Amino acid sequence: MRINKVIFILFALFPHISSAQRDSTYIASFEQEFSAGVYSYYQFMMLTHTVGDNKSITYIPNSPVGLGLSVSYKNFSLSGGMGFNFLRDPELGQTRVFDWQYHYYGRKWILDIFLQNYKGFYTRREEDRTIVLHPDIKIAQYGLFGQYILNNKKFSYRAAFSQSERQLKSAGSFQLGGGFYYNHVSSNTSLTINEQNKLDNYQLGLSGGYVYTWVIKKDFLAALGLSAGLSFGTENFNMERIEISPNVFPRVSTGYIGDDWSIGLSFVMNRTYVSRNEQLNMLFDTGYTEMTFIKRFDKAPKFLRKVKILNRKSEE
Repeated sequence: MRINKVIFILFALFPHISSAQRDSTYIASFEQEFSAGVYSYYQFMMLTHTVGDNKSITYIPNSPVGLGLSVSYKNFSLSGGMGFNFLRDPELGQTRVFDWQYHYYGRKWILDIFLQNYKGFYTRREEDRTIVLHPDIKIAQYGLFGQYILNNKKFSYRAAFSQSERQLKSAGSFQLGGGFYYNHVSSNTSLTINEQNKLDNYQLGLSGGYVYTWVIKKDFLAALGLSAGLSFGTENFNMERIEISPNVFPRVSTGYIGDDWSIGLSFVMNRTYVSRNEQLNMLFDTGYTEMTFIKRFDKAPKFLRKVKILNRKSEE
């Protein structure tokens, strides 16, 4: 799918229901059942390309800053946003983008979904800082990454990255998991890839890591997480040629979480090697950064309260 002028982040409706127990001295829920928020975000997918012993070149998309809205009621949340064309720098060329990222933070599991398709990039020459446009380069990534949180009774990803809970004491956790990715690169003239000047790569990766949240003066927190591992990649399912590459997945967040409002800043990045051999070294860097303001309300809108009353009657 190609979208010429704006980037859409499709809405995500996902029940945050979990039967896992938690330690109430470390993690607490908010008393309010309804909240609404506004957020700004920037997401990108960059390509770094190296051929032989030559220097590396990073190809950057001209992606705009996006604005969005979110609402949450009990165990359900809904959010959506878009990037606006007037927020792009016209000197950096035109990038056609479809980028849908979903980062789910559950009690025991975290899940990241990537559906990305970019065409049109630019580079900056180091010697004179001249901007060079590359409208013919196309890259795509479709991936799924998940990890299990070992210390899920004391550590809350939701408090650090979605601000839907409170982390009362500093805590951390080891995490284990992996992911699967399909990667595509093609170019007419800008890149030298192979005889067809395109590459399709499939990867299966295993990773482990650690994440920790520091609670500062009750309402302030900062979190840092890093997962790393190995990916086993092949081109067009050619099992005779399997490349083993490192994968890295850092996460950072900070913010203020009060009783009825919160503000936070978070950053997530994923590095995937598309090709890693003596002839061709190519990697993707996918990133998402977001600043969010959330306000919590004692009473939900009337139509939501009516739904709640109807549900109670049906249960009786």
